[in-house]
Amino acid sequence: MTRGKVYLVGAGPGDPGLITVKGLECVKKADVIIYDNLVNKKFLDFAKRGAEIVFVGKMGGVHTLPQEKINALLLKKAKRGKVVARLKGGDPFIFGRGGEEAEALSAAGLSYEVVPGVTSAIAAPAYGGIPLTHRDYTASATFITGHEDPTKGEGRVSWDNVAASKGTIIFLMGMKNLDQNMARLIEMGRDPKTPVALIRWGTTTRQETVLGRLDTIVERAREKRLRPPVVAVVGEVVALRERLNWFETRPLFGKKVMVTRSAEQAGKFSALLEREGAEPYEFPTIATVPPPRWRELDDAIKHLSRYHWILFTSVNGVGGFFKRLEKSGRDLRELKGVNICAIGSSTARAVEKRGIKVDFTPREYRAEGVLKGLGRRGIKGKRFLLPRAVKAREIVPEEIERRGGKIDVVPTYRTVRPRGKVNGARRLLTDGEIDVVTFTSSSTVANFMAMFRKEEGAALLSGTRVACIGPITAETACGYGVVVDIMPETSTMEGLTEAMARFYTD
Repeated sequence: MTRGKVYLVGAGPGDPGLITVKGLECVKKADVIIYDNLVNKKFLDFAKRGAEIVFVGKMGGVHTLPQEKINALLLKKAKRGKVVARLKGGDPFIFGRGGEEAEALSAAGLSYEVVPGVTSAIAAPAYGGIPLTHRDYTASATFITGHEDPTKGEGRVSWDNVAASKGTIIFLMGMKNLDQNMARLIEMGRDPKTPVALIRWGTTTRQETVLGRLDTIVERAREKRLRPPVVAVVGEVVALRERLNWFETRPLFGKKVMVTRSAEQAGKFSALLEREGAEPYEFPTIATVPPPRWRELDDAIKHLSRYHWILFTSVNGVGGFFKRLEKSGRDLRELKGVNICAIGSSTARAVEKRGIKVDFTPREYRAEGVLKGLGRRGIKGKRFLLPRAVKAREIVPEEIERRGGKIDVVPTYRTVRPRGKVNGARRLLTDGEIDVVTFTSSSTVANFMAMFRKEEGAALLSGTRVACIGPITAETACGYGVVVDIMPETSTMEGLTEAMARFYTD
């Protein structure tokens, strides 16, 4: 039997962007992924189809599997010829027991590689605005475990040398013995007024930083009810945070934003929100599925040469049209001589990614803007194709017909209401844990309301801010008695994100 291989992968400190390229490659090719509690679950989305995923983390102080059984699991999978990605928070060789796992694999004669990761010991302070070394402050840094294994007997931290050093001290897993560790440093001669920072959930949108001194930080942590995971930083460099705090000062930092877009499209919006410091909560109220029948679209594709214009009103419309074009055995040559109108910059980009030039994108992303622009280019006597959702506003088709044009409206996709997550969303809204609920189309509003009991949806939204992508969506929300707080000048995901950022900074 072919022997497998184990990759001991450092998954980084929490921010999914901080895993290494090689680490992510290991995740993608693994037959088995074995991961800890502090590993960002987003990495599991990169697992190949059919990969076995095993959680072995510690939750609430209780190990899902003790270390000996984790070692045995690694050996078992590798001996069966599996490629194993052992995902560990931070770096596997910095208080991650990666050395113990490597020893077990080596003793068994199994193949393995160590893929270093960004440790929270350096990442959390960096995201907290604290450089661990600085030529005006210190030239050394010491990493210490916040709690030693009680089975070791005599402690292995040389407290007198650590305290006497003028360098920065970093405690990983720093909360359990915070009071004893701070007291030991003072006892061994470190100045009680030395600045201290406690950074919880470093590098994530949940990051929280508590400042104090050696003689006050324990009380400050109690006041803030700080809980693990925490990295503690002791040293004069902590004072630099006042000038270098870049991460927690972003406009949407700490705001929890509900994203109601479809699961397929939520990722891009969530990434924009995270860039501004928000914590997205994805609650899809809409899903895109094929139309009931393809007959109308297939017929239009067979006769594309008869159209003067194709009007694309959404990314979904673009995707559905070109998938069907390809399935019919045709290609882009069928569009020769046909003008393309794309409503919205995202829709235009979706068209242009396919190597097609967009001839007209209206400045105003609504029916009036479309008709105004087409009117200048001539509507009378022209034939238009509108691939869109099964149900949509009729203003554009009706107005084109009224102005002497001919338009074929063909269903390219339909939107449905997904199931699930309603109870979770209800709880978050009821408990006031959501700061902003976002709606990106009238369908997301209507479906949100339909997913809750009658009049419950509007009541839930009364306790939070509501952001709508444009006037049509806002009009729909107002029709349900919802107050719209935020609306961008440009009806795009980027525009909506910027409008939310302005709302919280102006």
